[in-house]
Amino acid sequence: MNFGKIIVLMGGPSSEAEISRLTGNAILKALKSKGHNAEGMEFVPATMIEDIKRSGCDIVFNAVHGKYGEDGRIAAALEMIDMPYTSSGVLSSAVTMDKVATKHLFRSAGISTPKSRFLHKRDADSNSAAQIIAEFSLPVVVKAASQGSSIGVEIVEKADDLEAALKNSFKYDDVILIEEFIKGRELSIPVYGNEEKKTLPIIEITTNSGRYDYKSKYTKGESHHIIPAPLDDEVTKRVQKLCIDACTVADCKGMVRVDVMLSEDNVPYALEINSVPGMTETSLVPDAAQSVGIGFGTLCEMILQMAVEK
Repeated sequence: MNFGKIIVLMGGPSSEAEISRLTGNAILKALKSKGHNAEGMEFVPATMIEDIKRSGCDIVFNAVHGKYGEDGRIAAALEMIDMPYTSSGVLSSAVTMDKVATKHLFRSAGISTPKSRFLHKRDADSNSAAQIIAEFSLPVVVKAASQGSSIGVEIVEKADDLEAALKNSFKYDDVILIEEFIKGRELSIPVYGNEEKKTLPIIEITTNSGRYDYKSKYTKGESHHIIPAPLDDEVTKRVQKLCIDACTVADCKGMVRVDVMLSEDNVPYALEINSVPGMTETSLVPDAAQSVGIGFGTLCEMILQMAVEK
């Protein structure tokens, strides 16, 4: 399996740059261990196209999380120079990066997703918190619309804490999503393929803190992955179908990850799609792949092969 020279693009100016570098360096190490000609590159928006051209690479492994990497901008730039790349296409990336746009897409396609509303910074005032409490029962989830890695996300249990949570999320984005809290089990499902999509085993996530936040995600030992999730066959199929339907509607390509809440009465709700899922030593996708005998290096090769086919 020869992909020529591979550039692993990572870092950049987003709030997720640190995690991106962890992902990128892990991918780089894995590809080199498999004998591939791979090189890491720090993402600099102003010079990326020239940097890529100068490198003489044949394909780009997109490991840039958040802004640029997941919102379609890197994809668009690489398409303009006819450079193969991992991750979904321009429109799919842009839609799945924006939690509000994703909600609109899910609703229009009949994809099960929690009740929600969005709030723009220009429309927020002293009455916003009271209006949200009147519309939603507590707890409620507050999310910055275009951040990943649980940045700008808070679960608000007390009415007195809501206004502060809104202000905190507005630090990261001008638009925030207010979402119904689904009590139940937290699941994450890797979905892969271009035209025909399949799933890796369903992952159930438990944490020491009871919240799958930034610290739990990226601190070793703070979260635990149960693979495969202990679900009966009917529920498993229902969750898998929901995820494949969500990715089909969003026109995802390659390897993505769908986050799902499974309610106490076993109803799955799609939360969001991650178009550049984390690939660190604590990440979900590599764990799911490993559970069915797919090593990290082989997983990276699979992702590259889907990019070539795309």
